[in-house]
Amino acid sequence: MIRRHHPLLRHLPLALVGLAASIGLLFFRDALAPDAIATYAARLGTLRDQHYALAVGLFMAGYVAIVALSLPGATLATLTGGLMFGLFPGVIYNVGAATIGAILIFLAVRIGPGAEVAARLARGDGAAARLLAGLNRNPWWVLLAMRLAPVVPFFVANLLPAFAGVRLWPFALTTALGIIPGAAILTSLGQGLQGVVAAGGQPDLSVLATARVVVPLALLAALSLVPMLVRRGKEG
Repeated sequence: MIRRHHPLLRHLPLALVGLAASIGLLFFRDALAPDAIATYAARLGTLRDQHYALAVGLFMAGYVAIVALSLPGATLATLTGGLMFGLFPGVIYNVGAATIGAILIFLAVRIGPGAEVAARLARGDGAAARLLAGLNRNPWWVLLAMRLAPVVPFFVANLLPAFAGVRLWPFALTTALGIIPGAAILTSLGQGLQGVVAAGGQPDLSVLATARVVVPLALLAALSLVPMLVRRGKEG
């Protein structure tokens, strides 16, 4: 019998995540490509119109799986939420699914190698050690800034707090709050694709890298750091 704290048992959740992620990349790579949103739009729209509750459940389950497995499709899923359900309630479905998926991968890492990696990094003196120290001193503001900053990949912002030993409650709340602005922008863009897709056109996703999307998120990220900087100034 495997003991409760056996190393293999602690690493089992993360191992299962890794296995499922490998299977997902192998068999669903085409479905996660950016141009897939046009390919499946009509099918998803039909499902929504005929079985709305089922469409919501399947969409959110797929979104949760993408985030929990760290698959490259979160942006596509958010756009699809806007395309299928509009800005509202699409943004609610997007934020809810992304938050649940983030919590699942966070817990898998925390249960597995999270504590051991955090201890090793904390003993160092490099950038990783400084980041861990910052998360421990100002977990709320650093977590919020990571969610708002467009330069921090979503899956990275899920893993680093787990390695830093951040508690679940701050992680979950800052995730839900911090992704709202970005989710609202992407959901709105997804809603705007309805006409393009209905006309048989191919959505141009290059808009995601334009200033009108990146600049507002960067300003929000900078604003979230102000309280932390003020606090450090007072302590100094």
